Formats: sequence, structure tokens, C-alpha cells
Amino acid sequence: MTTAILITIGDEILSGSTVDTNSNFIAGQLKAIGILVKEIMTISDAVTTIENTFFQALKNTDVVIATGGLGPTKDDKTKKALANIFQDEMVLDNTTYQHLKNYLTKKNRADILEINKSQAEIPSRAIVFQNDYGTAPALLMTKDQKMVFCLPGVPYEVKPLMKDKIIPFLQKKYSTNYILSKTITIVGLPESILSEKIEKWELSLPPNMQLSYLPVAYRIKLKLTAKGFYKTELENSLNNQILKLKPLVEKNVISWDGEDIEEILGNILKQKKWTISVAESCTGGEIARLITSIAGSSNYFVGGIVAYDYHQKIKILGVAPETIANHTVVSPEVALEMAKGCKELFSTDIAISTTGVAGPGTDEFQNEIGKICYTISIKNQVFTKCISFPYLERKDFMNFVSLIILQELVKKIVELDTQ
Repeated sequence: MTTAILITIGDEILSGSTVDTNSNFIAGQLKAIGILVKEIMTISDAVTTIENTFFQALKNTDVVIATGGLGPTKDDKTKKALANIFQDEMVLDNTTYQHLKNYLTKKNRADILEINKSQAEIPSRAIVFQNDYGTAPALLMTKDQKMVFCLPGVPYEVKPLMKDKIIPFLQKKYSTNYILSKTITIVGLPESILSEKIEKWELSLPPNMQLSYLPVAYRIKLKLTAKGFYKTELENSLNNQILKLKPLVEKNVISWDGEDIEEILGNILKQKKWTISVAESCTGGEIARLITSIAGSSNYFVGGIVAYDYHQKIKILGVAPETIANHTVVSPEVALEMAKGCKELFSTDIAISTTGVAGPGTDEFQNEIGKICYTISIKNQVFTKCISFPYLERKDFMNFVSLIILQELVKKIVELDTQ
């Protein structure tokens, strides 16, 4: 099987200033054409570090793909390292220079052509993949049938370079096999109990299949991956294994397709032709963001309110002042009235409300940091609950509880269907 090593270059990633999203995307693209990523590394942008890392990676894999370290200034370390490893010289590539000139002219930035001219300088034996969305091209050098690709680090430049140019190139170069996966989403079973429950089934899997447990919020994704040369045969084999698994876990499955929770919810709502609205406080619009991140969400998401100040809960959502006075703003009673007001305001089949304290400080009512009360209203059914995560930082809290609430909504819909 063809393998790859991914290398992310940049001090800003090592320092935590920038999050590496490129590796996740590239690994997914390679997997789709049957190339297995065996290692992902993040290194500093020192020339010697880049050279040493490339040198070792070439010993251990077929394809090396690096992102970052390409630029018009002193940050341009990757090309120097590439030329040194392959004992090549840097030359001005006229085709790349003309492409750069056309790109900057189109962007009305021809005035910085001379500053960026160094980006048209490449190792003389490099194959160039022109960058249609930036100034730094992607480069390929080969040695002993092994390949090193160097890409810029900007994600919106990496994605089209990979999808439109590098992946098609690799498909022609390698007779790749297939890597197919099925993911089942399970709730209501701790990982240890789930593992025990399906142990015999897992141990009987064929050698070309691997099972992974992927905990996310309060759910577990079981990812079954199969590798082989014949796609139809793999698909049939995966489906057969899922049929064997089904009687063991079906009562706890909320999806047999393995999407993110917002995708699972979207599919359910589209199928039922139900609509949803949200009234958020401590989650700050995160639930609405998750729901609307799915293409086609306009078919079921009607709208949302971020009623952060408690006066807006009263004014917009109709929460009674005495409810807040008697129970404080972070209470099941307030969450219930927020959901009721939201459902009436948007005339939806489902309404979600959240009220809590994301931290790091408490609110004017001195409620516990990390406490959240939420209500899920589905048709004529209403569910209200309070939970607490005092150990989570603010952003983590907002994201985590939003995922939990959407998961709880999906679970409630499934339960109502089986009643």
C-alpha cells in the first residue's frame, strides 16, 4: 500500500498561535484514493530542521507532503531546504513568474510584483503546480521513485491545490487501492460497556478491517475501515459486518451513516419536514452556527435569538420577570419560558433554549460557573435539564454543551419515534 507522511512547517503552529487544519484535510483526500497517512509532524521553519525531517521521511514513506514555509520574505525556508536535499539549484521559472504577474495584476496588486518575485524562484528540477488562489506555487521533487510535495500553508490555497491538481496527479502515478469506512453513531453506552458488548463481533472481523472508537461529547462513533483492491467487494463486506453488528447495538444507534451531529439532525428534520428555532444565551449562537453549517439547512432552520442580557429574555422571548426574580436567570424555569417564547416567535416544530454561565466569571445572580439549563421543545413534548461543566474554558464550554444539546435533541426524536 502507498503511504504518506505529512509535515506542517511553522513556528506559529508550534506556539499555538495557529491551528493546523491542513493535515486533517490532506489526510482525508489521500485516504479517498487509497493512500494511507502513517505519520503527521509539525516542525519549526528552520532550514536544518526542514532538511532533516524531509530526509528521514523519505526513508520511511512513498509520498511526503509539506505545508508552510513558502513566502516572499525570509519565511521562505522550504524551497531552500528542498533544493539542498535534492542537490539542486534555484532558478527563476519564467512560467511561474508570468503566472504570478497575471495573478497580481488581476488582484490590482502589480505594484508588489518585485517583492514577490522570489516566489517564482524554484529548484531547477521541480515540477510546478500553479496556485490559482495565492502567490506561492506548489512544488514536487522526486527521488528514487519517492515524492516530496511542498505547498503553501494558507488553507484556502491548500484545498484547491490538493483537490484539483495534486490528487489527480497521484491517482495517475499510483495504482491505488481503496480505503472505505462506515461509521455508526451510538449514545447511551459507555465505551467500556460498548466494547464488551461487541467484543465477539470485533474479534471476528477479517484481517483487512479495523475498528476505531471515537468518543465525541456524550456519543461514540464506531468507525469500521476496510482496505483492498476491489471497491464493490469492500462495500459488500462492510455492509455484511454492519448487519452482524446491528442486533447488538441498534437500540442505542442514532445514525448508521456517521455524520457529525448537526448533519444527523439535518437529515432527520428534512425527512420529517420539521422546522427548528433556537433561543440562546450562554452558548452565544453556537447552536445556530452548528445547525446552519450544513448545506440545505434553510429547509428546516427558521431563525434564532441570542438573548444574552436577561432584559432581552423578557422583552423578546416573553420570560416573566417574576420567574427570573424567583429562580434566577440560570434555571429550568427560565429555560422553559425561553423555549416557549422562541417556538411562538418563529412558529417552529422544535425550539431549543439555553441559559447558563460560560465563565470565567459568574453572573449578577452569582450562579455557578459552568452551569447551563436548557429546554428542548418538540411538538407538544418538552424536556428541560440542567448540567454543569465548571472545568471547561469558555470557548470549550460553549462548543461542548452545544454539541451535547443537539445530540440530546436527536436522541429525543428517536425515542419519540419508537414509543
